[in-house]
Amino acid sequence: MRTVLFWLHLCLGIAAGAVILVMSVTGVLLTYEKQMTAWMDTQNLPALSSAAPLPVETLLERARGADGKLPASVTIYSAPGQPVQASFGREVRCLDPASGQSVGIAHAGIRQFFRSVTEWHRYLAASGPSRPTGRALTGAANLAFLFIVTSGLYLWLPKVYTRASIRAVAWFRGGLRGKARDFNWHNVLGVWCVVPLFFIVLGGTVISYAWASNLVYTLTGTKPAAAAPAPAAAKGPVDLAGLNQLWQRAATQVPGWRTISLRVPASNDAPVTFVIDGGYAGQPQLRTSLTLDRAGQTLTAENFASFNAGRQWRTWLRFVHTGEYYGLPGQTIAGLATAATVILVYTGIALALRRLSAWIARRARQTVT
Repeated sequence: MRTVLFWLHLCLGIAAGAVILVMSVTGVLLTYEKQMTAWMDTQNLPALSSAAPLPVETLLERARGADGKLPASVTIYSAPGQPVQASFGREVRCLDPASGQSVGIAHAGIRQFFRSVTEWHRYLAASGPSRPTGRALTGAANLAFLFIVTSGLYLWLPKVYTRASIRAVAWFRGGLRGKARDFNWHNVLGVWCVVPLFFIVLGGTVISYAWASNLVYTLTGTKPAAAAPAPAAAKGPVDLAGLNQLWQRAATQVPGWRTISLRVPASNDAPVTFVIDGGYAGQPQLRTSLTLDRAGQTLTAENFASFNAGRQWRTWLRFVHTGEYYGLPGQTIAGLATAATVILVYTGIALALRRLSAWIARRARQTVT
């Protein structure tokens, strides 16, 4: 069994190694995407007032573009000194919360950088008709990596447990070169990273394949929720009257909220949706989505606790893939494990090439003999 697993592990590693390497490098770059974007957004902004923000109706009026159009959404932070962000498609304008005056545009360069990295991570930078092929390749490589990590849990551990054998895979040894060094690095990193890598790759599999996502619901005996319709764009002038009261009602739903985002309704009789976040965007257990009608009656109120078991597990796997579910510590662990994968791919391919070279040398000697 060990021999069979070893050769499957090696062959899949060689076949998928290049794609796994690309996904690993891009995954490392995406580790702190939200924190880096938020930091860059505020670097070129002037000092903002720490006074209480204006009513949301006033902020929306002052956020109107030169063409008179309202933003698609507006986000207000609870922390003083943070800009209000008004989203117009990919452009995000920053407003002084106390005056409503525009103080700049959110950093477009960092957003474009992370969009490009994400394109490589998900599609190998393929676009247009080639995108499904890129997605299929990354999905297949991720599935192969799931087997590699699972089989590695068995292969990276020593055959016989002695003090010397455990020490050989427990930590890095100095003074090694060539095959011995690569073997030591490969086993040590594999042993230390196998648990986070398993969940990172399992989450990636669920993201990549509908059958894997549906399997989560099947195993929990629940059904997938119907996909929410895309928010409609405003078709004409929207009366903002009453949004202040709705905002206050939403703000009381989650004490200690960090941000509240309001999606501007498409018409005067359309409901208003608020996304109330007590953490960062990658922590769904701290997020509530609240939809109110214009009279203030609750139409829907969704949070992690209200999801069925399948949706909870599916959501958890989605955000454990990036580590974001567990906040900054989770992101850091996921980033370190993903960085270790870069070395695992290098040492795995190096060991395979050395094995191939030794086999060719043996064949050559046999031929001469």
